[in-house]
Amino acid sequence: MAAAQLSAAPRPSAHPKANPGYGKKSAPGQEPRTGRDFDHLPAREASIAMYLDRLDDEADISIKTLAKHLPYGQCAIGTALNNLSAAGHLRRVRRPVTLDGKPRWVWHTFFSRTARDDAWWDALLAGEAPVTRPSPQAVRSAAYGVLARLGRIDPRLTLSAGECGALEGSAAEWFERGASEAQLVHAVSAGLPKEVAHAYGFVRARLVAKLPPEPLPQPPGTRYEVVCTACGEPGEGARLRGGLCEGCRGGRPVLAAEQVHAHAGRLRTALRARPRTQKGVDA
Repeated sequence: MAAAQLSAAPRPSAHPKANPGYGKKSAPGQEPRTGRDFDHLPAREASIAMYLDRLDDEADISIKTLAKHLPYGQCAIGTALNNLSAAGHLRRVRRPVTLDGKPRWVWHTFFSRTARDDAWWDALLAGEAPVTRPSPQAVRSAAYGVLARLGRIDPRLTLSAGECGALEGSAAEWFERGASEAQLVHAVSAGLPKEVAHAYGFVRARLVAKLPPEPLPQPPGTRYEVVCTACGEPGEGARLRGGLCEGCRGGRPVLAAEQVHAHAGRLRTALRARPRTQKGVDA
């Protein structure tokens, strides 16, 4: 099973950042992490997806950089990214910006732990962010899981099943306000005193005292131009199903061998017919 292979994914702690403004962007409205988010994918794709999911925004997730940090070659990673795009987990985009009075393109790769269909991605990247909220059941389940794992992070924070259930709502509120699992764990476990007399009371106090503020209303979304995950060519609508253009999905007509040979012959004939130039004299 794919899930059995996920533990082989390297930790992304030393992964480099992209240039400012480039790199990974997390899609909004994702379901909380469960550990089973990529069970529907083949083992290689699931391992790479788990790695991407744990990277910070603006991480460099170019094929060449990923190949330096994962146990796969560039060709394998390129194929896996195409498959993740087709499965609804990522889209490659670009947007025009002006720097120092000169226009240029900025490239991003949106990643979503929760698989999305083409209509959802089209709305998001057109600046019409779909209103999607994680289900309350998923949020509470993720909150319970984080609380249950605190004792493995530091034995002083070990909680019973009943205590995890009692604190589940407080931890879920962190996720509802946009906090990540890593932010919650750090807030609860950083700078612990030498002894924690009562783990339940200590964790409850920190969850309340360090609760993040309510998120600000999101401004109107930036419009992006979607490009093919495989070849980078821009496209829109039906031309990019699953983030892939028709050619990269296998729809581009392929020239027959005799057509290729005939075209190469014409090129060779044209090159031979070109007038030779004297050395040092431009034609």
